[in-house]
Amino acid sequence: MTASGPRNSPGDGKDSGTGAEAAPAVRAVDVATLGESMVAFRPSRPGRLADVPSFQRGIGGAESNVACALAAAGHSVRWVSRVGADGFGDHLVETIGSWGVDVDAVRRDPHRPTGVYFRTAGDRATDAHEVAYYRAGSAASAMSARTIDVAALRACRVLHLSGITAALSGDCLELLRELTAPGPGRPLVSFDVNFRPALWPDADGPRVLLELARRADIVFVGDDEARAAWDLRGGRAVREALPEPGIVVVKQGADGATAFERNAERAGEAGAADGAATHGAGTHDTATHGTATHDTDTRVAAPRVDVVAHVGAGDAFAAGFLSATLRGLPVRDRLRHGHLAAAAALTVPGDLAAPPARDHADRLAALDDAAWGRLRLGPGWTRTARRAEEEVRTP
Repeated sequence: MTASGPRNSPGDGKDSGTGAEAAPAVRAVDVATLGESMVAFRPSRPGRLADVPSFQRGIGGAESNVACALAAAGHSVRWVSRVGADGFGDHLVETIGSWGVDVDAVRRDPHRPTGVYFRTAGDRATDAHEVAYYRAGSAASAMSARTIDVAALRACRVLHLSGITAALSGDCLELLRELTAPGPGRPLVSFDVNFRPALWPDADGPRVLLELARRADIVFVGDDEARAAWDLRGGRAVREALPEPGIVVVKQGADGATAFERNAERAGEAGAADGAATHGAGTHDTATHGTATHDTDTRVAAPRVDVVAHVGAGDAFAAGFLSATLRGLPVRDRLRHGHLAAAAALTVPGDLAAPPARDHADRLAALDDAAWGRLRLGPGWTRTARRAEEEVRTP
């Protein structure tokens, strides 16, 4: 399903998302994503941006990272966005399309540029890390219900969004509100909070992100993000602040991740077997729209990883979890697939990494708890399937 470029020709930057004329039916896909992607310039050597003499070009964008990883895992995926009618826009569309993502609904804007950014080679978590964004007034910041193909976004099983898009402009925020509004035919909405304080110059960011997260069906949030945005500590506190979504995944970095899943039964009516549905699962009650519901929380430790770079791991985790969700796997296995996809991203230098082959990931996800605890993944691990499994199965 690779596309070589956008279907529409450059217009005036104010084209309608659907058009007044009768449009052909949009082919449904497994997952549709919406968001800005930028051309990323990575340094040729460590050091301050002021000292680095040259950079290597790549791409970066939370939603397109998820789209590429899902397409590489064998799902049909569509990325919807706007890019400039420039060479950087060409590079983004061609590169994302080369992963097998449908890019036909990407619009070109001749009046606004494609965003770019530069970063240092250091870890994002350290004070020494620098990122310089040049995205103000970008083509993607002009996304709205009038300038993107809304029908292409809704023709899917899962619609994946992130809080980054909400911060780009008022129009982008209104678009996310429209897409997350309840209504007939709305696909399952996945929302990655992706709190970036620098993108929210005022105090509205945390409130807006909480609003959007509560309208989603699946939410991904790091415990560090929850502390920074909402002053919430611990997965249970996050779940209590987000009672509406069917699943809330709280990521704890190297310590693992916990999924809080709302059961169909009301509290007090759930059977005793619910808590044993997955190893290590617990249960608690959550108030949802004034009615107590029964939650199952499942925690899965992350495997040990020899990290090359931390960029892209959160997006890869979301892709792995969503891939397993589309396949109907239990929550424990969804979390394990998320960890494995994140490990693929952590062991390469850029934002994007091909996930392990499905049968390889399935075998690792099926390991018993002791073998999973011995798992250690380093650069190239996705290509060494049997050897890694034999090592962890042997005490």
